[in-house]
This record gives sequence, C-alpha cells and structure tokens, in this order.
Amino acid sequence: MEYGIPLDDPADPRLAALIGWVRGVLGPGELTVARASEDASFRRYFRFARGARTYIAMDAPPGREDCRAFVRIARGFRAAGLNVPEVLHENLEQGFLLLGDLGTELYRDALDESRVERLYGDALGALVVLQTCTDVARLELPPYDEVLLGRELEWFRRWFLGTHLGLELTAAERTLLDEAFATLIGAALEQPRVCVHRDYHSRNLLVTPTHNPGIVDFQDAVSGPVTYDLVSLLRDAYIAWPRPLVEEWALGYHDLACQSGILREEDEARFLRWFDLMGVQRHLKVAGIFARLYHRDGKDRYLADLPRVFGYLLEVSAHRPELGRLHEFLDARVVPAMDRKAGPDSGAR
Repeated sequence: MEYGIPLDDPADPRLAALIGWVRGVLGPGELTVARASEDASFRRYFRFARGARTYIAMDAPPGREDCRAFVRIARGFRAAGLNVPEVLHENLEQGFLLLGDLGTELYRDALDESRVERLYGDALGALVVLQTCTDVARLELPPYDEVLLGRELEWFRRWFLGTHLGLELTAAERTLLDEAFATLIGAALEQPRVCVHRDYHSRNLLVTPTHNPGIVDFQDAVSGPVTYDLVSLLRDAYIAWPRPLVEEWALGYHDLACQSGILREEDEARFLRWFDLMGVQRHLKVAGIFARLYHRDGKDRYLADLPRVFGYLLEVSAHRPELGRLHEFLDARVVPAMDRKAGPDSGAR
C-alpha cells in the first residue's frame, strides 16, 4: 500500500500536528500520506496526495533544525533557474514546510552505463548555474573557511578513528594527521570561492522529465571551494566509477568553468590536484559523519557505504605524493583496525 501512514497516530504527535497543518493549508478533501524520506539530520519528509497531485511536507523540529535557511536558499536557487522544490506554505514556528514534489527517481537508482553520461551532463550543467547565477551574499551563505574545514576533519579523528575503530593514536600519528589536515585545508582555501551545495550527490539529485535534475537537501549551502560539489558528485559515497572516467568528467567541468568565468586560468593539473585533495577532505569528513550517525544517533544504514568511502581515501592518497604519509597511516594502521571491526555491527570493509 503506497500511502499507509495513519492520519491520527497518537504515538507521533509531531506527525499528527503536521497532518493537521497540511489539512489546514490545503483545505477540505481526502488526503493520504506516506513517508517520503529521512536524511542524516533530524528532518523528516512525507508525501501527501490529494487526487492526482502530490506534495512534500518537511518536519524540522525547532531547536534541532531551522527552516529559514532552507526557505531562503530554495527561493534563491529557483530565482537562479535551478530545479528545486517550490516552497508553497511555511510555518517556521512549528518547523513545517509544504513543498512541491520533484518525484521519486533518485540519481542513485537511475545511474548506469547507458544513462550516466546524460544524467551527469545535466548535473554538471546545473552545477555551472549554481556556481555562476546564485548570489552568495543575498543568500547569506556562511564561509567554508579554515575553521569549518578543520572541524569537519576532526570528526574523522574523533568519531571514525576513536569511537568507531577504538584507535589510540601516538603523538607521531597525531602530528601526521595535523599535517595532512593542514595540507587539505590549504588546498581548499587556494580555490576560487563559489556557492557550494555541500551534498551534491546521487541521493540528493532526482531524475525529472524536464529541467533535470531536481535538487534537494541544499539548506547547508556555503561559500566555498570550486571543486567541492564536483567531487561530491563524481566521487560519490553511494556509487563509484573508474578513476580515468572520473578524471575525464572533472576535466570536462574544468573546461566549462573556464568558459563560464568560474575559473580565470586554465590549469588542468592544478584543477585535478584541487579535485583530489578536496575529495580526501570530504571523504575523511564523511567517514566521521557515518561513524557518528551510528554511534551517536543509532543510524546504521550508512556503515555499508564506508568501504567505498575508504577506498577513495586509499586510492587518492596513494596517487598524491603530498599525502604519502597519510596513505601509509591509513594502510598500515586503519585498514587492519577496519578488518578487525568488520562484522554484523559494522559494514566497514
């Protein structure tokens, strides 16, 4: 049964309040509701149907989530020409939004060898729009600066190495990580700054019949490095492609960025270095987030994707001389710990 959630579930008072609010803004008539999705935050999404039309309602509990950034960025992105959900109604005090529905076909489920070129072509085209047509100042985007980049990297040290794997680092290993983190942060800060979605990947892009792709989960957008969203897309935590193909796509975007004025100088080697090191920063962060989601929030479904994320880290750190010591640490210390950890409670390796 597609729409099977009770409309008056006493065990879920926020859902009952959300349903009451949606009924109030949509007016009288038969209404059905199903869970649409959850993400790694405290937000929940429900699909409401009235006749042939569907809507998405967001439940973002005040005190844990703030809808204002979502509303502001959604309207800014739509004004720039991006296909993001329209905000139809809002109740910021309760943390409820009623949005347009972009459909159910995620890129993650649609990507295969026969469709990948077209789908990624559309996504890269939208990324050009994101980076050239959005007003960072008007959207009040915070900077992806040294502090935020460093804080994210510390999640790897704390949650993945410490909490998940139980590793006690030596003084030399702590210094090694400090130096690697400084290299990654420096490479990020060298790059031209643009609007960064921050989670531009196959679970946040939807295949739509027109104006593809639909783009969601953008409320944490920042002003930051030009390669961040590109590496999120092409070295996705949820689907992997061969390195030569990924580099071909990345250099294709380099050309688009030069043509559109995002990059002022053509330098493919520098761009690929930025791309690689930005990916290592992101994947260290993601490993930390996935571990935190499991140990702090009780969400274990992300653990199955850790091997792919760690595979990127090993591959790229082996390829980049400035990350040679990090690669040795990952291979000699972290891989054996992951092998020991592997089991029914892990999913890592």
